[in-house]
Amino acid sequence: MTACAIEPSAGHEDGDRAGPVSCALSADGAYAARLASAGDSWFPERWTLNGPEPYAVPLPRNQPEEPGTEVQPMADGRVLIHRLVAGRHAFSLLYPTGPGTGELPLGAIRCPDTAARLWLLPPAPGGERAYALAVGRRSTAVWLIAGGPAGPQQVAELPGRCSGGVWLDPAGRLLALDRETGGPTKTVVVDLECGGQVSPLLQITAYSDDRLLLADHDSGLLIVRSDAPSPGHGRLGWGVLGSSLPVRFPECLRLRDCAVTPFAIQPGQVLTPESCAVALRVDGPAGSWVAVWRPAERRVHHLPAPEGWLAGTGLWTPEGVLRLPYATEVVPCGVAQVSPPGAAVPLPEPGEESGQEAGARTAGPTAAPGHPPEPGPAAEAAAPTPSAPRPVPLQQAPLGRM
Repeated sequence: MTACAIEPSAGHEDGDRAGPVSCALSADGAYAARLASAGDSWFPERWTLNGPEPYAVPLPRNQPEEPGTEVQPMADGRVLIHRLVAGRHAFSLLYPTGPGTGELPLGAIRCPDTAARLWLLPPAPGGERAYALAVGRRSTAVWLIAGGPAGPQQVAELPGRCSGGVWLDPAGRLLALDRETGGPTKTVVVDLECGGQVSPLLQITAYSDDRLLLADHDSGLLIVRSDAPSPGHGRLGWGVLGSSLPVRFPECLRLRDCAVTPFAIQPGQVLTPESCAVALRVDGPAGSWVAVWRPAERRVHHLPAPEGWLAGTGLWTPEGVLRLPYATEVVPCGVAQVSPPGAAVPLPEPGEESGQEAGARTAGPTAAPGHPPEPGPAAEAAAPTPSAPRPVPLQQAPLGRM
């Protein structure tokens, strides 16, 4: 049974959403969007990041937004906004019009299932379409919100409760979701151009909770979280789409008293997943900071985050520069450029860190776990040992073979 139904465009009313969202980047990194605060009220703000200097354009409407309102930038610079309006999920596109803000209503979705939740999926490749996930008691629906022929339309429905959302191909056709159907959570792939056809992607063991966090279609690198190595305790691991090697769980990604969340993979490393830099958000007792790790290394590089960092937000350039958006009273719209050390340690031999075995066993962080790093020069790294690239076509067998 479909969890939600479409409704025609409607006026805005007060909604009830919990918690402010942070910042969303467009698929190509040219724009960002967030809710900015003005005293006790909130308004949408679009950042332009692809020019000589980043700048922000406020997009307020006639009344302040609720703190849980979602915003997402599109490739053309418009901002998709998702509001909860009297039990309906209303969507519009905002854009600057001289001194004011224009708004193009797209329609609304009504969820008769009182247990249903709906939120925007990460920006789709290309930036012309936007999708949302509606999760009900027994099923999950994928909705095309923007970029379709006319308003929101349901494009897929699958049994079970889904979360996550990772795009696997540059065309925005294959969407990976983490699905729970009464047992362990497993990642599946939904083909949005074949009527929502579902196929398995990630199953490390029959009894483990396995989730896909990030994917890069240039290299095929996948970042996962699973409790296969330590039942009841999720660990970060990596694999390669289409590879016959198992998922690996490096020991260096286990940081004492810290939560580690990957948020960006370096693009452009075609067929060389081991060399891709992965940006991590580290949350410890003393605050949050940035870390960088590569599959070819046995260590994590810890870096201080810029003041006002929009935590968990950032993107890589193909050249290996990490761009981190931040906002302070002095600089309300800024992007810090971080160049971490290059790859330096050879990839462990196949089988060294697979299945339930721990990965690299010589962690070497540059800061004590639980405490943010002090600014300073990066530690010296050993000479790199090249690793042989291997083909990783996206259409090969699921990662469950690994």
